[in-house]
Amino acid sequence: METSTTIEITDNTFLRQYECTKNGDLAKIEYSQQERKIFLTKFIIPESLEDDADFKNEFLRAVFLNIRDEKKIKVVPTHPKIAGFVRRNRHEFKEMLPVGISI
Repeated sequence: METSTTIEITDNTFLRQYECTKNGDLAKIEYSQQERKIFLTKFIIPESLEDDADFKNEFLRAVFLNIRDEKKIKVVPTHPKIAGFVRRNRHEFKEMLPVGISI
């Protein structure tokens, strides 16, 4: 199981979003945190990075690892692309889903 990533992310708590910059373009994952859950609501990728599947996967992996290791709370992926990431990486991240949520 991989536990590190090669990209840097920032948790912008004021704007409630994770951010990552590549080639001067800002990618974002917006969230809403309630009690012991974080809802990942939007996945905003600049047009220049839209076809970069490796970047998108690394960004999502970095966010999930940050939530697991730093925040230690459950994740509810409400955006379809984020849910798809969880589905593809079920073996690594399924324990982060709240009880009763299946992807």
